[in-house]
Amino acid sequence: MDEMEKQDKQDITALLKYHFGFDKFKGNQKAIIENVLVGNDTFVLMPTGGGKSLCYQLPALILEGTAIIISPLIALMKNQVDAMRSFSEKDGVAHFINSSLNRAAIDQVKQDILTGHTKLLYVAPESLTKEENIEFLRQVQISFYAVDEAHCISEWGHDFRPEYRRIRPIINEIGKRPLIALTATATPKVQHDIQKNLGMMEAAVFKSSFNRSNLYYEVRPKGNDIHRDIIKYIKANESKSGIIYCLSRKKVEEFADILCANGIKALPYHAGMDSQIRSDNQDAFLMEEVDVIVATIAFGMGIDKPDVRYVIHYDIPKSLEGYYQETGRSGRDGGEGQCIAFYSSKDLHRLEKFLQGKPVVEQEIGKQLLLETAAYAETAVCRRKVLLHYFGEEYGEDNCGNCDNCLNPKHLIEAKELLSTILETIDTLKEKYKTEYIVNFLMGVETADILSYKHNEFELFGSGQDDGEKIWNAVIRQAQIAGFLAKDIENYGLLKIMPKGRSFMKNPVSFKIVKDNEFEEDENPDTSTRSGGSFAVDPALFSIMKDLRKKLSKQLKVPPFVIFQDPSLEAMATNYPIRIEELQNIPGVGAGKAKRYGSEFVAIIKKYVEENEIERPEDLRVRTVANKSRLKVWIVQSIDRKVALDDIAVSKGLDFNELLNEIETIVYSGTRINIDYFINEAMDEDHVQDIYDYFKESETDDLETAINELGSDYTEDEIRLIRVKFLSEMAN
Repeated sequence: MDEMEKQDKQDITALLKYHFGFDKFKGNQKAIIENVLVGNDTFVLMPTGGGKSLCYQLPALILEGTAIIISPLIALMKNQVDAMRSFSEKDGVAHFINSSLNRAAIDQVKQDILTGHTKLLYVAPESLTKEENIEFLRQVQISFYAVDEAHCISEWGHDFRPEYRRIRPIINEIGKRPLIALTATATPKVQHDIQKNLGMMEAAVFKSSFNRSNLYYEVRPKGNDIHRDIIKYIKANESKSGIIYCLSRKKVEEFADILCANGIKALPYHAGMDSQIRSDNQDAFLMEEVDVIVATIAFGMGIDKPDVRYVIHYDIPKSLEGYYQETGRSGRDGGEGQCIAFYSSKDLHRLEKFLQGKPVVEQEIGKQLLLETAAYAETAVCRRKVLLHYFGEEYGEDNCGNCDNCLNPKHLIEAKELLSTILETIDTLKEKYKTEYIVNFLMGVETADILSYKHNEFELFGSGQDDGEKIWNAVIRQAQIAGFLAKDIENYGLLKIMPKGRSFMKNPVSFKIVKDNEFEEDENPDTSTRSGGSFAVDPALFSIMKDLRKKLSKQLKVPPFVIFQDPSLEAMATNYPIRIEELQNIPGVGAGKAKRYGSEFVAIIKKYVEENEIERPEDLRVRTVANKSRLKVWIVQSIDRKVALDDIAVSKGLDFNELLNEIETIVYSGTRINIDYFINEAMDEDHVQDIYDYFKESETDDLETAINELGSDYTEDEIRLIRVKFLSEMAN
């Protein structure tokens, strides 16, 4: 360190050239490294491709001792260590300790560290907390600690890891040294969270611009032709490298197969694959043996492939940080980078459902992040402007010329009066509420909160009904970008009026906005939210029941809606209740109504079902399962909608074995389900027939007996799936 202090700044550049072969630093790198070298805590916010790693690699090589680099992924550590070794004569210069190493390998790593050969030691936070590692690191001369991918600390970050929260106490236990935290994505809220948790509020902050001017951003509606659209795009960009992100592992494998079938060289990548296959697939992409990787978000952290020319999001991500990080893997060499996301509001509803069952705080955070993603997808404002604003950066241009909204600008509308109403409302409600609450208030929606605070009695309540929810959301969002409003960092989401907004309230001026994009729903909209069913309404039965309702209304001299309202008839024409007990479970019916008016309806439905040989989607479900377990109802409904079983398991946090247990309970209770759609996709036709024939001839359905009789050609999962099919068809 003393020698280093004697060297002038030019020598740091010379050391850069000596160790890494670069002639000059990029962006803030030099200032960051100088700050680390003098022993100060340092916070680095630098987009993907900006050269984050060098900010701790060079100081680690210069300073006495070993730098401890805390990193979240084993694959990432391996890449970083391999990269460092390629710059050095000795392999011992960089090591990692994680669960992939055996005892002998760990002993070798420790030996290299104690003899002073190792300048960088990469550890996962889980390894850092092990008592034996803490004891060992107490003996080591540590130059500094670096926390890479530091956004993992924050629950508001896109890749939250609870074990990251324990880093500061462990560092205190091992021995305090300077700390450098690095991340490629952090909103002001996440940055504050990281610094607070790591006890580095006084750290020097180095923030690079998030603007990647070479990246083109586009959001397209996600329709039934998405496969054709993506294949067409890839073929138009033949031999270019691309990444396609999907949210589920099943979809990753499915879509990679579809691409291959269409003559595209593609491979899947997700955390559930065998690690060797995953590693081979990643290498095949890096070595340009394949053009496309179809992946979950597990792919890409720290993957330094400079010439990825497009990133396609098959599913919209759970957060804008995730989206930014994933799109940031394209065009890292400064060349072309096309970022295309397919968006449907249905995907967001699905993601929101996945939050159910999680702790309330986690649900609230997840919901806020999804709202930000929806806002980005639906906006008609410059996407670059919206994205940079989200990360706390102001983008001065009105038209970036490199996103779909700027290349096809929308018509501006005057929103001076609308903004005045928004500001007045937020002020009246004492700046204590989020966007959703403010919009509900203006739309006159009597939510439980609004009623409990008696805000429905305020003069402004319901004053914005004529303008519509979409417009109010657009005004609030664009008022934030323009600096009239901001979200409170400590209480994420609470809208605060900025000084510029206060000035506007005193002296309103012209404020023009663009209307949000309209995203059409799929051709077959989900009727379940209206009717409580999971299939489309049967139009013929619906018409028959409307006629019956009309006839009864004349007989009883009451209006038709008194008997049953339309949503109730829609639910009946979806679920086909053929008994009074089933009718009682239809939304808007209840026991009294079912007994008073129901007998003629169930009789007509029963006749219709028999005449048309209809296999009812809800058969026995409501009666036998609904009151016992919401999870079981949800599973049956998902199977009715032909959702892949492994996707059902993932969405409820079950492993496949646990899901099969639940399905078996459902079938044994007498409920008939049809999983043929999954079996046909997942199993060999001959295997299906062999196992089915076995159960037809067997005197027992015992699993162990079946496994012994059938032999090792058939897996336990296959046998269980066919047993479910057999029992459902033969016993129920």
